[in-house]
Amino acid sequence: MYAMKMNTIQRVVIAAMTVLAAVSCNGFLDPYPSAIRDGEYVVSSPTAMQGLLGECYEWISTNYNNNEGAYLDCLTDNAVRTSKTDAISRMAIGVNAPDNNPFQTYWTRDYQGIYNTNLFLKDGAGRKIRYMLDRHLDELLSNMLWGEAYALRAWFEWDLLQKFGGRGTNGELLGFPILTEPVKEWGEGFTRNSYDECVAQILADCDSAYKYLPLAHRDFLVAEANDLTVLGSRNWGRMDGITTVALKALVYQTWASPRFNPTGDKTRWQMAAKYAKEVMDFKKNVDAGVSGGFNRRNAVNWFDPNSPEIVFGSRYNSGSEAMEKMFYPGGFQGDGTMGATQDFVDAFGMADGYPLGQSPTYAYDDQDPYINRDPRFYSNIFYNNRTITTGSSSRTYTFENWDGGKDEAEASSTNSRTNYHIKKFVYKGLNWSESTVGRMPHSKFLIRWTHMVLCYAEAANHIAGPTGTVEGLSAKEAISWLRSRSTYDGETGIEEDPYLDQVSLLGEKAFDRFLRNERRIETAFEGQWFFDLRRWSTTLADLNKTLYRPSISKSGAGFTYDYSTVIEDRSFTSAYLPIPYKEMLNVPGLVQNEGWENWTR
Repeated sequence: MYAMKMNTIQRVVIAAMTVLAAVSCNGFLDPYPSAIRDGEYVVSSPTAMQGLLGECYEWISTNYNNNEGAYLDCLTDNAVRTSKTDAISRMAIGVNAPDNNPFQTYWTRDYQGIYNTNLFLKDGAGRKIRYMLDRHLDELLSNMLWGEAYALRAWFEWDLLQKFGGRGTNGELLGFPILTEPVKEWGEGFTRNSYDECVAQILADCDSAYKYLPLAHRDFLVAEANDLTVLGSRNWGRMDGITTVALKALVYQTWASPRFNPTGDKTRWQMAAKYAKEVMDFKKNVDAGVSGGFNRRNAVNWFDPNSPEIVFGSRYNSGSEAMEKMFYPGGFQGDGTMGATQDFVDAFGMADGYPLGQSPTYAYDDQDPYINRDPRFYSNIFYNNRTITTGSSSRTYTFENWDGGKDEAEASSTNSRTNYHIKKFVYKGLNWSESTVGRMPHSKFLIRWTHMVLCYAEAANHIAGPTGTVEGLSAKEAISWLRSRSTYDGETGIEEDPYLDQVSLLGEKAFDRFLRNERRIETAFEGQWFFDLRRWSTTLADLNKTLYRPSISKSGAGFTYDYSTVIEDRSFTSAYLPIPYKEMLNVPGLVQNEGWENWTR
C-alpha cells in the first residue's frame, strides 16, 4: 500500500497547483500547469518544494464534523451518534470489524505528511533552493520554510502518537514507526518505536522548528516593513514558533498522565506547565497588547477564523453550513447526526458555579432541570422547550423533545437519540427558510488559549496543589479565568465563584476531579475528551459506561422527566485505538495494541 502512495507522491508533486495555492496564505505557491514531474524536479523547483509543505495543510482537519472532531465525542460519555450502523457507533458498542475502521485514513494521511516533510528536509534540499531574488527576503523565507517542515512533521507525529500510541500485545508502551527519511516502501524491518522514543522525536522536531520559525505570524512582531513581503500575518494558519511550544505542552500533558506515566514522573507535569504558561503569557502579554488583540475575558467566536483565541487553527470553509446541518434536528432542516447525553448535561452545575445539588442559592429540580444552570450550559445545548431566534428576520424555533414532539429522540433518522441537540459551533443567524440564507465561516481551532489554560491548571495542580504557584501562577487562578469569561453567546460567566474557593481547599485529588469536569465542559465536541478519558483511565471500567437520556412527557403546560432510559452500553475491549488492520497485514514487524488481538496477521 505505501509503496504505491509514496511513489505517487514522489513522482507527482501535484497535478493541479490551484489546490496548493488555496492552502497558501502568502502567494508563494504560484499555480503551474498540470504535469507529471519526477523526484529530481521536485527537489530543484522552488514552487514544488513549497508545494510539499503547502500540501501538508490539506491533511490537517478543517472542521469539527468528522471522526476526529465532534463524532469522536460519540466514543465517550458526552454524546451518541444517531446512526446505529455508523463505524463510530459500532466501535462504541464493540462490534466493528477490521474492515470498518474509522481511523485507518488518519494513519495514511499522517505518513503522507511525514513523507512530504522528509523529502523537504533530506540532505538539506529545502535550504539549497533560491526562493526569492532579494537575498535577505530569500533567507527569511528559507528559514521559515525549514522550520515549518520540522513543525509539520512534529504535528503529524503527535497525531500518530495520540491516536495510535498504546500498550502493545507484547506488554510494552509503543508509539509509531519513526521515519526521518522519505521512505518509498514499507516492509520487513519497520517496527513501532517505544512511546518514550516517539515523545523524544516530537519534542526534538519542535525544538528544531522553533530555531527557524518566527515566534508568531503577526505583523506587529516584524521589525522591518519590507520583511512583511515574507513574514507576518500573511502566514496566519501556518506553523509558527508559539505553536511548537503549545504542541510540547500537549505532548508532556499526555506523557505525564497515568496511562502513559507508569512511574509517576512529575517532571513531565512540570514541563507541561512550563510550556503551557509560555503560550499563555504570549497571548496575555503580547497578543493582548495590540488593537483587536487577545482579551481573556472575551467570548470565543467560533465564526472568526482569525480569532485571537487561536494558537493554531485550520484554514477555513467560507460560508459553511456544515455544523448547523450536523447539529440541528430534522424539524429545522438539519441532520441531527449526534446528540449530547444526560451525563454530559449533568456535568454543568448551577448558575453560581456549584455542582448539581450542592448550591446554597439554587435548588436543582429534576422536573424543571434547565433553570439557573451554569451559564455555559446555554451556549452548548439545545434542550426540551427551548426557543431560539434565528436568521435575519428573527424567526423562532422551539425544540419539542417530549413524547410526540417533532424533535423527540429517534422519532426520525434526523433527530438525535438523546433528546438533546448541540448548540456549540452553531450560527444562530442561519435559517434555511429565508430567501437569503446567512452563513458564516467555520474552521477548526486546533490549539487555542483555553487548551493551554486547562493544560497548565492540570499540571500545576499535580505539582503544587490548587493554590501553590508554578511559573508565578496557581491552578486555581488559571481556571478562574475560564469560568469567569463570557460564554459563546456573550453572556456573563461565573464572576463570583465561592465554589472555586471551597474546592481549592480540598487538595490535589479533589481539585483534579473538578478540573476534569471543567475540561469536559470547555472542550466538548472538539474531539479531545476521548483522549482525555483514556490518558486518565486505569481500567476499562473507567470507559465502559451506561449512557442515559431523559424521556419527557407533556402534561398541559408542563413536563415530566424520567431519566432511566438507557441509550447505549459502551463496550470497549481496549483503551487504545487499533493499528489499522491493513498495516498489520502489510508490515510484518508491527505490534498491535492490546485488546485488538483479532486485528493481526
